[in-house]
Amino acid sequence: MLNVHSYFSFKYGLVSIDQLIEWAKRHKMRTLALTDINSTAGSLEFVRQAKKHHIRPILGIDFRNGAKQQFLGIAKNNAGFQALNTFLSYYLHQAKPIPSSIDSINDCFIIYPLENAPSRPLEEYEYIGIRPYEVNKARFLKSISQEKLIACPTYTFVEQGPQERNVEYNLHCILRAIDLNTLVSKLEPTDTAHVDDLFLTKSQLCKAYEELPYAFDNLKYVVKSSEIQFDFGTESTTQNMKTWGGTEKNDYRKVRTLCLDGMLYRYGEKPAFTVKRRIITELKVIRKKNFLSYFLVSWDIVSYARSMGYFYVGRGSGANSVVAYLLRITDVDPIELDLYFERFINLFRQTPPDFDIDFSSKERDNVTQYIFDRYDNAVLLATHNTFQHKAVIREVGKTFGIPPFEIDKIQMSEIKDLDQRARLIRICGERLTGFPSHLSVHAGGVLISERPIHYFTATSLPPKGFPITHFDMLLAEDVGLFKFDILGQRGLGKIKDGLEIIRENRPNEPLIDIHDVKRFKNDELVKENLREAKAIGCFYVESPAMRMLLKKLKVDEYLGLVAASSIIRPGVAKSGMMREYILRFRYPEKRKEAHHIMMDIMPETFGVMVYQEDVIKVAHYFAGLTLGEADVLRRGMSGKYRSREEFQKVRNKYFSNCEEKGYSGQLSQEIWRQIESFAGYAFAKGHSASYAIESYQSLYLKSHYPLEFMVAVINNGGGFYAVELYVHEARMHGGEVFPPCVNKSENLCVIHGKEIHLGFFLVKDLENRVTKVIVQERWRAGYYKSMEDLVKRIDISLDQLSVLIRVGAFGFTGKNKKELLWRAHFLLTKRKMTPRVPQLFAIEPKKYTLPELNIQKFEDAFDEMELIGFPLTSPFHTLRSYPNSELCTRDFPKHLNKNVTILGYLITIKTTRTSKGDVMQFGTFLDMEGQFIDTVHFPPVAAKYPFRGKGIYTLHGKIVEEFEFYSLEVNRMQKELYIEDPRYSDQVALV
Repeated sequence: MLNVHSYFSFKYGLVSIDQLIEWAKRHKMRTLALTDINSTAGSLEFVRQAKKHHIRPILGIDFRNGAKQQFLGIAKNNAGFQALNTFLSYYLHQAKPIPSSIDSINDCFIIYPLENAPSRPLEEYEYIGIRPYEVNKARFLKSISQEKLIACPTYTFVEQGPQERNVEYNLHCILRAIDLNTLVSKLEPTDTAHVDDLFLTKSQLCKAYEELPYAFDNLKYVVKSSEIQFDFGTESTTQNMKTWGGTEKNDYRKVRTLCLDGMLYRYGEKPAFTVKRRIITELKVIRKKNFLSYFLVSWDIVSYARSMGYFYVGRGSGANSVVAYLLRITDVDPIELDLYFERFINLFRQTPPDFDIDFSSKERDNVTQYIFDRYDNAVLLATHNTFQHKAVIREVGKTFGIPPFEIDKIQMSEIKDLDQRARLIRICGERLTGFPSHLSVHAGGVLISERPIHYFTATSLPPKGFPITHFDMLLAEDVGLFKFDILGQRGLGKIKDGLEIIRENRPNEPLIDIHDVKRFKNDELVKENLREAKAIGCFYVESPAMRMLLKKLKVDEYLGLVAASSIIRPGVAKSGMMREYILRFRYPEKRKEAHHIMMDIMPETFGVMVYQEDVIKVAHYFAGLTLGEADVLRRGMSGKYRSREEFQKVRNKYFSNCEEKGYSGQLSQEIWRQIESFAGYAFAKGHSASYAIESYQSLYLKSHYPLEFMVAVINNGGGFYAVELYVHEARMHGGEVFPPCVNKSENLCVIHGKEIHLGFFLVKDLENRVTKVIVQERWRAGYYKSMEDLVKRIDISLDQLSVLIRVGAFGFTGKNKKELLWRAHFLLTKRKMTPRVPQLFAIEPKKYTLPELNIQKFEDAFDEMELIGFPLTSPFHTLRSYPNSELCTRDFPKHLNKNVTILGYLITIKTTRTSKGDVMQFGTFLDMEGQFIDTVHFPPVAAKYPFRGKGIYTLHGKIVEEFEFYSLEVNRMQKELYIEDPRYSDQVALV
């Protein structure tokens, strides 16, 4: 069997790699091929599993245009697989159709379908494939030598019976309709597989071709002549670039020299003995594990970034390495934090390391381009996007021509209440859930291999222009390719832009060394803001959950923030240990309740597992697993790896070891529950430390330069919250916020002293072309004297001018908006948009006498809500009626455990589910003084009183407190009405 499709023949195949291997085992197949359509996404996983189950793997590619097969390529060996990958990649990159034949290709067999047989003589490696239903036709062919025929059925459907066969074919047709964006009823026969493209057993195969002995002999010859070989897991060796400087010796000298230079920069002229000893230890391991080039490539990348003035943060488990710290890949001192290097690289660890290096989102693409220009075999990692349950039901419904509102009903209804067609849609959607849909780009993974990347995979070319693999991260690790994570992060853009804005707005202030984190850690204002969770706009510490945690912990020092950065992750919270950590942090007597072994293993976190390293420690010291086994357990926290056989073995050994050590079953189960609840969410300690450093940098800017920092946050698209909250925060710190102005604003927000003018980019329906011309003309010829002056100097349409008027961009004229709108009408109604020609003499426009036009109160607020998304005045002033409640959050301590009523302006909602699956919500509101109200909506309340969109709510509920953090348990709420829009209340058209 040579032409076999898995579901990595995207939107065509139906069989997973697991199912394919299981089928082969069940039918005692000793050799099996995988030839997906224009895809090698499943190839390495297929080889990995085939080897494990003692099946000889063959790889190839089914080259097609749509569903029409051009030819089949079978790799004789790894060189042949590389040749096929290179050929396919060329056409994928160029977005060209696959040609009908191939001129020459080494180490491969090429098999053409009968309907596409070349008219020329065939080469030695070329054959004509005959499917079972073509045997009779092939027997009487005169134009093709019988010696060039080969038995080549297409394996697409696994037949388990007539009924299952129909289901499989229907699913295939649905996938094809999704791919072609058409209805199932409109599919042509050429759009789909043949209904008889079934998986055949050995006996079925022999019987199908008993009248074509040559064809069957050729099949056996090709199968016998083809085999692929890749090593995985413990058998694999590093496949990344072997050396950076030509030889391993040169690489070692380079790293050693960089360490000596870095030691002076990081630790001064007299570093401690512990630093020197740690460097020597790390260099030995790095050299022995052949990771010198990996460190040098990372150093090269960050050196380039520094040369360009780019700001970056190195994080992840790489922060555990003092060599990385000395090479300035990270800014975390692992000796200060007692981070052990073995978490990053150790002699037992089989999986490769990786650095996560964050750049500003604006600069990441340039850094990526540098990597591709600098290194020959660079490629981005792919991920396999899968069909998700709700989305795929919608997709299936579309292929049946079902309108969206009916699909929504199908999704929400019980399956027993559906008619036959609707039930079929639900069943097919559920069956396709989890199927790979298409390739996507990994968040930041870059591979740099020693061999050409096509040795391992074909590559595709997404719109950004960087090629991507067809396999994912897990397979890259398995085969010995370790990634460099080049990530984009808005938080870095905020810090960088914040520094520039501070320099412009406060030119007399001394320059800030943003890397002087030691000073920030000891800054009293930073400490106070950290204790009180006054961190809006600051990286990783501004969310409602983090604000709650910081206030409960009252943490004001670095190590506490490092722990908090990991405690907030779902793994620790889910295990119930977040609350336990807070108790032990705040009340030392509670630490005595920790199990003595756990306390000995993790004294810094009071016996609570907080970091990924803690899993390794507990597995090693508590359960007696080896470091290698403990690392498998850590990797098993990733959901995808958890199903692996290796993880299951280690899990079993954990419990057997605990039993041997005499632990009670209850204790073993409880510790395992805590390990399991991490579920891949906990941070490595070095990762948390890196986050904490960036948090300190943001906090310092926010504490001492709040207005400039808020402008930087807004200009970078906000953060956890919408832009409105950051405008509010600027106002809370004494800033005067103005709408965009043609004389003061630019595309981004600007600040002069305490005056902040919002940027044109915030205005809906305003064209970039217009704002660019406004700013350029202002720079060229000075401020605009009036609206008429602007119209004289630039080309602008009436609708764009109207947007500027309504948003308040001509406020400097002193004229009201209604008058300006009428004048704009007189100026531009009959004017044609033609290229502007300089005039020798200015022509005065006609002047019209307008009646007095009154502006009603709050018209500006409604214009701002429409054009910017929020008012620049307090939204509470626009209420239709003012409820009898002046309670604010500062009053909460006086009303503890009492039912109260309070007004709140909705900021954000978090929806979650209880252990029973019921919907529960947490709300964040602002009170009338601009302070936060944190609310809890238990399932009965969430169901009875749902949120109804943005606006002001009257909240009724009980004030509760935990660890001095106050919140409102809502028992009832209603959304309040705004006043009638004054622009339309008199029903008079303005323009």
